[in-house]
Amino acid sequence: MSKECILYKKLKENKVQCLACAHKCIISQGKTGICRVRENIDGRLFLIVYGRIASMNKDPIEKKPIYRFMPQTYAFSIGTVGCNFKCDFCQNYNISQVTKNEKKFIFGEKFSPEQIVEMAIKTECKSIAYTYNEPAIFIEFVKDCSVIAKEKGLKNILVTNGYFTKESFDYIKDFIDAINIDLKGDEDFYKKFCFGNQKKVLENIKRFYDYGIHVEITTLIIPDENDSDNFLIKAAKFISSVSKDIPWHITRFFPKYKMTHKKITPIETMKRAEKIGKQAGLKYVYLGNI
Repeated sequence: MSKECILYKKLKENKVQCLACAHKCIISQGKTGICRVRENIDGRLFLIVYGRIASMNKDPIEKKPIYRFMPQTYAFSIGTVGCNFKCDFCQNYNISQVTKNEKKFIFGEKFSPEQIVEMAIKTECKSIAYTYNEPAIFIEFVKDCSVIAKEKGLKNILVTNGYFTKESFDYIKDFIDAINIDLKGDEDFYKKFCFGNQKKVLENIKRFYDYGIHVEITTLIIPDENDSDNFLIKAAKFISSVSKDIPWHITRFFPKYKMTHKKITPIETMKRAEKIGKQAGLKYVYLGNI
């Protein structure tokens, strides 16, 4: 199942520029963007995972993690394959990174937006969470689902790396109620491990918060990579500068994907990060995976 994308513009020589995420890929005929799920077909950009759900579950909202928005309710969680980042420590690499293989590997059961909303209601969920992989790359499907969900009285939640463009933010902002954004590390960390830019993530944290959307932040603490006082202090101070009410989830790392050689994050490191967050004035600092 594929559908023509909304967020793109046509260029000369049958090229297109995708506007879904901050990479803003320029894509030639027959090629895809970095995410490998947005493809140029005859000078038009198509979302080739539209409605192709690779993972689906009824989750406690706290698992997202979202702690201070509709607590003790369930979120109907969905995701496709693909991602616009290449994180070596990805926890859902079996779906998010599978398209990075030389051969495109698209899988997932086909569902319409109407069916997604119906299942959310049938399973007594109060919200739909677009999660497991990066929702920005299938933003048109997110929008189609979220419009119907809102009409039916459901809330919409994004769990994201925060790499939106201003165009994709404007496209989705009126239909999103809550968001959890990863703040993964400093600028060098993003370049080394994620193929991303920290500045753009910080811009989106502030952008979503200023628009009145409920924001929570998650940082996975990886030993010797993003566990320095320097980064943690800067991260905590930034979140606090946006709002001291934003919850900060500090999550413990376990060896995964391309980082199986790394050690589990020590509890002492987790407690140190928690202390830094509280010293920065954050009201809600939570330790995860412990």
